[in-house]
Amino acid sequence: MNILIHDLSNEQFQSLFPETNNDVYIISDIGTIQHCIGCYGCWIKSPGKCVLKDGYDNMGELLSMSEKVTIISQCFYGCYSPFVKNVLDRSIPWLLPFFKIRNNETHHKRRYQNNMQLAVHFYGANITKEERETAKKLVKANCVNFYVENYEISFSNSLEELCGEVTTI
Repeated sequence: MNILIHDLSNEQFQSLFPETNNDVYIISDIGTIQHCIGCYGCWIKSPGKCVLKDGYDNMGELLSMSEKVTIISQCFYGCYSPFVKNVLDRSIPWLLPFFKIRNNETHHKRRYQNNMQLAVHFYGANITKEERETAKKLVKANCVNFYVENYEISFSNSLEELCGEVTTI
């Protein structure tokens, strides 16, 4: 299964991608996502599943079944949009609460053993060189934390240009 996480409106998404593959699980803003509250319930109370029941509580399980995750996000100061960032925060149940040292850094252990690929497509007019560099470092750090070995990142100045970059929908 492939996962697409995006911050586009329904109208933007439909106009850019009128046909989607049935093997793609699409995660978009339906207006119900709650912010991670840092309760660690996904590690202690209900291992692997977020305690907030808002339709985004199964992100860890979804990631465990994915071969490729594609993210489409407006670039906000070298970071993801608030919605996409929130989805990634809610994906913490994919990891275990235990630590291990990798490359002299402390990281959480994996709960699931799948090896997913990641493709991140940032869009926005006038993304600065500094924002691009920050975004590249962020995506690379996300890949380390989520045990992703194969990833790609792109930047588009407009949604129309973005459509040419995204090939997995």
